[in-house]
Amino acid sequence: MWLKKIKRGATFNLARMMFGVINIVPRKFAIFVGAMFGLAAWSLLPRDRYRIVRHLTLIYGDRLTFQKRQLLARSYFITVGKNLMDVLRFKTHYEKEIKPLITVEGLHYFEAAVKRGKGVIGFTGHLGNFELLAVHIAGLGYPSAVIGREMYDRRLDEMLVTNRKALKVGNIATTDSVRKIIKWLRDGGIIGVLIDIDSIRVRSTFVPVMGRMALTPVGQTIIGLKTGAAFVPCACVRISDNQYRVIFRPEVTIDRTDDFEADTDRMTAACSKALEEIILEYPDQWIWLKNRWLTKYQNSA
Repeated sequence: MWLKKIKRGATFNLARMMFGVINIVPRKFAIFVGAMFGLAAWSLLPRDRYRIVRHLTLIYGDRLTFQKRQLLARSYFITVGKNLMDVLRFKTHYEKEIKPLITVEGLHYFEAAVKRGKGVIGFTGHLGNFELLAVHIAGLGYPSAVIGREMYDRRLDEMLVTNRKALKVGNIATTDSVRKIIKWLRDGGIIGVLIDIDSIRVRSTFVPVMGRMALTPVGQTIIGLKTGAAFVPCACVRISDNQYRVIFRPEVTIDRTDDFEADTDRMTAACSKALEEIILEYPDQWIWLKNRWLTKYQNSA
């Protein structure tokens, strides 16, 4: 217990120090530091490197050479390092420094969903800079909040939440009441949620993900179907010259039936498919590090 406490204390102090330093240096230098952190992680974490390559092999097989899988994994580490630097900086530098570097694709899909007046569930995954995605939507003038699982260290969690709130992004903890989410949507708010999660802690169902069945949360689907909220796939990906592209795709819909459980499964599958299409466009920016197919599917039919 005492060893874990020391480790967490050291992690928090390092994060706080990095936050201070990274915010006083030019962005170009901060991005360079992030890239070096990513390369260091790539070199010093062989188990993580192996996991990424293994998961890429699981999905792509012989369609990707071993060298290409290695390059994708390396690129992922570098991208995460760069994205982290911008996350640490956006509280202070978003408006003048980061926002001008963001282009938007498909904004009309998002605006059409908002105009319906029943709220929007903007679903994404651990792809690109998903923290910046929420900030940008809030910056467009829409009441926005994210559903986030609390970090293992309360102090780190408070840093992250404070960072979000400084840029008008609300925070809804996974332990908060569902009624809070429903009210937010009924008031026309935007809820951001990550759906590429394999967790037995929340109600989930199996849906196809890149040709394999993967456990996927359904809480956001149930709430959206009951409130009439729109389901809009979105992402914030890094593009050339360390700029970003925020992507909105057409609202996901299904033909509703009298079987709510079946509708929930079909909507969850449709949302997962829409997100998958974006992931496969930017495979070097998705979290292949985590085993999306960890929980084994058992067909009871």
